[in-house]
Amino acid sequence: MIVVTGATGNVGRALVDRLLAAGQPVRALTRDPRRAALPGQAEVARFEPDDPAAMFAGATKLFLYAQAATPALTAAARDHGVRHVVLLSSGIIQEGADETHPIHVMHATAERHVRDSGLSWTFLRPNAFATNALQWSPQIRTGDTVRGVFADGLSAPIHEDDIAAVAERALLDDGHAGVAHRLTGPAAVSNAGQVAAIGEALGRKLTFVETDPAEAGPELFPHVPPQMLERLLETFAETVGVPPEITGTVEKTTGTPARTFAQWAHDHAGDFRA
Repeated sequence: MIVVTGATGNVGRALVDRLLAAGQPVRALTRDPRRAALPGQAEVARFEPDDPAAMFAGATKLFLYAQAATPALTAAARDHGVRHVVLLSSGIIQEGADETHPIHVMHATAERHVRDSGLSWTFLRPNAFATNALQWSPQIRTGDTVRGVFADGLSAPIHEDDIAAVAERALLDDGHAGVAHRLTGPAAVSNAGQVAAIGEALGRKLTFVETDPAEAGPELFPHVPPQMLERLLETFAETVGVPPEITGTVEKTTGTPARTFAQWAHDHAGDFRA
């Protein structure tokens, strides 16, 4: 049995689908099973840290997202038979990183808890998620102009299913224990270029209008905690005109090249339609 936490999230849901297609038994954990809309072949259970037996009984492997990686949870997983955990961490964990950055602190702490648990582990460290572009969907549904910061900011966004594909291999194949996989998309693209690619997928011409970062607030970043926004904007500023890290980990691990942002936009075109 493989337990997948965050089973209704972008990566978790893609991983559930992949594991079921591979014939693997899956227990999909979610905070609200009644609204999960997960495949019928999955055993859907409530994410309930106070009832670890219900979450981990009969399981030997675990996919874990960083916010759930507490010492109590990893100990409970170990005590109920889990032997290997694949943690969705972050590419911000690297040599020379600002260790005071709140995103670094969160993911480094999660990695430490997993290491200290005594479980065999694999860390996935993706950089920019292509799904971050969904922040523009409200604007795109209602018009052809997208307001955002740093039009020339560069990244190599990774498709969530490519992250899930690497997670699948780390859960099912030998050779991934003690490995931290750095994950990116296959090519650099600017923020303005991402918006243009979404427009092409929709058959529309979209225009990116750069906004002064000092004026960026909750309307542009509704899911970012206010105390984190300033540091996040500083991080985005550092990407302007700077070529991003690009790895070949997806293809090396799965045998299939990482998908481009244009492919992601095509896959998600429906998310941008009114």
